[in-house]
Amino acid sequence: MKIKFCGAAQFVTGSCHLLELENGYKILLDCGLFQGKGPEIWDWNNHWYFTPAEVDCMILSHAHIDHCGRIPKLVKDGYRGPIHATHATRSLCAVMLLDSAKIQESDVEYHNNKILKKRKKDRQKLREPLYTSAEIGPAMVRFEGHPYDVWEFIHPDVEVMFKDAGHILGSASVSLRIRENGKTITLGFTGDIGRPDRPILRDPEQMPEADYIICESTYGDRVHESTPEQSQQFLEVIKHTCIEKKGKLIIPAFSLGRTQEIVYMLDKMANAGALPRIPVYVDSPLAVNVTQIFGLHPECFDKETNDYIISDTNPFGFSNLTYMKDVEESKSLNNSKEPCIIISASGMMNAGRVKHHLFNNIENPKNTFLIVGYCTPETPGGVLRSGAKTINVFDEEKVVRADVVIMDSFSAHGDKNEMLAFISNQTGKVKRLFLVHGEPETQKNFRGFLMEKGFNTIDIPAPGNEFEIRE
Repeated sequence: MKIKFCGAAQFVTGSCHLLELENGYKILLDCGLFQGKGPEIWDWNNHWYFTPAEVDCMILSHAHIDHCGRIPKLVKDGYRGPIHATHATRSLCAVMLLDSAKIQESDVEYHNNKILKKRKKDRQKLREPLYTSAEIGPAMVRFEGHPYDVWEFIHPDVEVMFKDAGHILGSASVSLRIRENGKTITLGFTGDIGRPDRPILRDPEQMPEADYIICESTYGDRVHESTPEQSQQFLEVIKHTCIEKKGKLIIPAFSLGRTQEIVYMLDKMANAGALPRIPVYVDSPLAVNVTQIFGLHPECFDKETNDYIISDTNPFGFSNLTYMKDVEESKSLNNSKEPCIIISASGMMNAGRVKHHLFNNIENPKNTFLIVGYCTPETPGGVLRSGAKTINVFDEEKVVRADVVIMDSFSAHGDKNEMLAFISNQTGKVKRLFLVHGEPETQKNFRGFLMEKGFNTIDIPAPGNEFEIRE
């Protein structure tokens, strides 16, 4: 068996890993979009380290775009096999991929208009979308939904089991039992490892013991704040911005997962009488659709959330909360002077409505931008995280006068201790560990940390690296 690392290798986005069995059967684990800015991102998203038509089946860990976002292009470029995922992941991908297609179309239109206005002779630099809205349907019909915790055959020699990863709704680790040459090889793919004791979702469940593991490493060099500290700090940021400064608290948050967690926390604050009576806006059409899907999959909720629903049948809604779909409503927020909370996508501020909120509000010292998750360094979110004094938005240089607060405790990714706990049952048993989905320095630190805890052979694959597994 061979493993080729085709994405999220020494990088945080673009998850994609190819297994090739000795009989030639090929399994793709994830097919994610590379996210960020710069010409290399466009090139990466248009490049395959394999021939899509030669892949026999695909297994998807969860519905975040950096894990599923190139599926329509995979199908467009010739893939004809099934896509195995949990039921909730299948539901979410329907809206996530359609939204991604609209972004592809919009970004390409903006790029092409810019080229034609400035350099009409450079027509060879014009682009086509990776895929369009019309190409989502042919991808979605290939999805096959699976339950958690059940071994199922996807090939006479291959069984798969999904275990709850506790990362987002429907997220899963993937365990494979592969029979080759009279032996059974077990391989585990963590996907993105969630966090215990988080709102809404069940805690991550460990994978069965495996011979080989592909493991994420996003926060492999840090430890998150505890939940009580997070809730109190969040409330203090709200009061300082909206009550004391009388400004806007703008929270860039991915429409899937982070937005629902923040709204759920605000709902609990409102019910407890702790939340100031200020307007709260969820300014993302996708977040509205995703939140509706959350209500269809209570099998993913933890006991605390299910108990809370008994007393509050709508944990994602309260009197001062408004969900906004209309673009004119969104624009009106930029002209409003009222103190408020705006939750808007995307989380890295490199696309979507939040980029307009950034453009219109970053120079006002009354406002605060609350960064609640990982941002690749070159994105606007990453620039703000770095402490930059100026930022380029829509080709205009803006002075950073608003406060910038970072709360990584909101992250849906486990920190180094939480990831260690997730794979602790593998110590002394796993023969080889491959670290993916992390920045190079973070991965080196995480590898050293894991080796101190008893793990031995740990590789950090580069893009396109291929490893042969022989038993």
